[in-house]
Amino acid sequence: MRAWPRSIRGRMLALSVVAGMVALVLAAVATTGILTRVVTDGIDRRLDAQIALLASSVTADGRFDAARLAAVRPALEAGPGWDWRIAGPGGVAASDTFLLAPDEGPVRHHDRPRTRRGRGPDGAPLHAREVVLATGGGRVVLSAAAPRGIVERPIRDAVTPLLTLLAVLIALLAVAAVVQVFYGLRPLRAIERAIVAVRDGRADAVPEDQPAELRPLAEELNALVRANGAALAAARQSAANLAHALKTPVAALALELRDDPPRAHLVDRIDATLRHHLARARDRVVGRRPDTDIAEAAGALAATLRKLSGGRVAIDTAIAPGLHAAIEPGDFDELLGNLLDNAVRHAAGRVDVRGQAIAGGVRLCVEDDGPGIAPDARERALAPGVRLDERGEGHGFGLAIVRELSELYGGRLELATGAAGGLLVTVILPRG
Repeated sequence: MRAWPRSIRGRMLALSVVAGMVALVLAAVATTGILTRVVTDGIDRRLDAQIALLASSVTADGRFDAARLAAVRPALEAGPGWDWRIAGPGGVAASDTFLLAPDEGPVRHHDRPRTRRGRGPDGAPLHAREVVLATGGGRVVLSAAAPRGIVERPIRDAVTPLLTLLAVLIALLAVAAVVQVFYGLRPLRAIERAIVAVRDGRADAVPEDQPAELRPLAEELNALVRANGAALAAARQSAANLAHALKTPVAALALELRDDPPRAHLVDRIDATLRHHLARARDRVVGRRPDTDIAEAAGALAATLRKLSGGRVAIDTAIAPGLHAAIEPGDFDELLGNLLDNAVRHAAGRVDVRGQAIAGGVRLCVEDDGPGIAPDARERALAPGVRLDERGEGHGFGLAIVRELSELYGGRLELATGAAGGLLVTVILPRG
C-alpha cells in the first residue's frame, strides 16, 4: 500500500497538511519557550525582591533581626505556596510551610540569586531562588519559593487560545490550498479534454494558449499529433496505391473466371475488399467520423451465417435498436463476420450475440457452446497474424484480425469462458 498519493492534487494537499502540522508544532514549541522565559523572569524578579527583604534582616554576624523579619514578613507571604527561609548560624526562620532544600550539590557561596527546584511538604513542585551570603558568623542561606503553577498557569492560559488561533489559521490555509490546487490544476484538465477531443476527431490540435509552464507541453503534443497524422496519411496512401494497383489485375481475373461461379465469387470478395479499403482511405482523408448501427449490421450478418450453416447453428442476436459504435461499417462487418464465422464453425448448436451501451462505449459479446479456448492458449490465439486453424489446433479463426480492428478504433478484445463452456469473445468499442 502506497502511503504517498499518486496524484499531483493529492501530493500538493498532503504537503500542505504536513507543512501546517509542522508549523503548528514549531509555533507551539517556540511560543511556549518564549512565554516560559518571560513568565519565569517575572517570577524570578519577584523572588529576588523577597530575598533582598530577607537579606535586610540578616546581621553582620549571620543572625537575623526578628523585629525586621516580622516587619517584612507580610510582603514575603503572598499566598499559599509562597515560602521563604533563612538558615544560618543564628538558626532557621521560615514560613509556616517552609521550603525543603532542593536536591542539588553541596551549598557554596554565591552572592547572586540562582534558580533552584524543590518540593514543599505536600510534594507540590516549587520554583525557588536562593542566595548564600558570607557573614562574620558563617554562611547564611536565603531562599524564596513560589508554586510551580504560578509559572505554568499563565503560560497555559496564553498558549491555549494562541494555538487555537493558529489551528484556525492553518485550517483556513488548508482550505485556501484546496482552492489553489483546484484552480491551479484546471489547465491540466483542460489539456486532458483537448487531447480527448483530438483523439475523437472533434479537434485537430491542442490549444497552445496555455500558462507558461504548460505551453511547451501543448506545443510538443501538437507536434506529436502532426507527426502521427503525417505517418498515418502516408500509410493510408500506400494502402490506397496498392489497392489501385490491384484493381486492374483483379478486374481482368474476374473476366477470365466469369464462367466459373465459385472462383468468380472469390474474386468478387477480393474486389469488394479493395473497394472497402479505398473508401476507408478516402473517408479518413476528409476526416469523417466513423459510425455504424451495430444492431442492423449484426442482424444482417447473423442472417447470412444462418443460411451458410444450413440451419445447423441457431444464432440469436440481442442488441438494442439504435445502438451505434464509432467504427466504419465495413470494418465492423469484417470484425463481427470473423467472430461469427469462428463461433459457427465451433459451436455445437447455438451462438448468442449481445450488445449493450456502457459508460463511454459499446460492449459486443459473441458466445458459442463449443469447446472454447483453454486459458493458456488464448494469448497465442490473439497473436498478430496467427490463426489457430492453420496450426491445427482448431480453436478459432481471425481473432488477431478482430483485435487489430478493435484496437484501431480505440477499443479492446477480451476472451473468456462462456456460461455454456464455449468461447466468450467481448469487444469494447467507442460509442458512435
